[in-house]
Amino acid sequence: MGCNYTTVLEEKSFHFATRIVKLSQYLLREHKEFVLSRQILRSGTAIGALIRESKYAESKQDFLHKQMVALKEANESDYWIELLYTSNLITRKMYSSLKKDMIELLKMLVASTKTVKEHMI
Repeated sequence: MGCNYTTVLEEKSFHFATRIVKLSQYLLREHKEFVLSRQILRSGTAIGALIRESKYAESKQDFLHKQMVALKEANESDYWIELLYTSNLITRKMYSSLKKDMIELLKMLVASTKTVKEHMI
């Protein structure tokens, strides 16, 4: 299985999406949780998809837009992770690990969008 990443952000978002797919499967299997598992699956996998899509953006504005939407999806995913933990659907260990990755992605997306905005001025 060869994946070609051109940026660290692409790689980290893809690996995060893989973790989210497994988390969704866990929620379905262990807790029969259908609603929250779909919410985290949608937002958590959208981050990487939007980052990948931004590679072929039509303009700097389009690139920025896709990165900003990825940032919004990351923020939403952070919300679902916190909700899953406070609802006792994931363990503290799962939460801490996911939260660490989430914070890293959020910081990278904030830095990326900030850099693009500065170069557009």
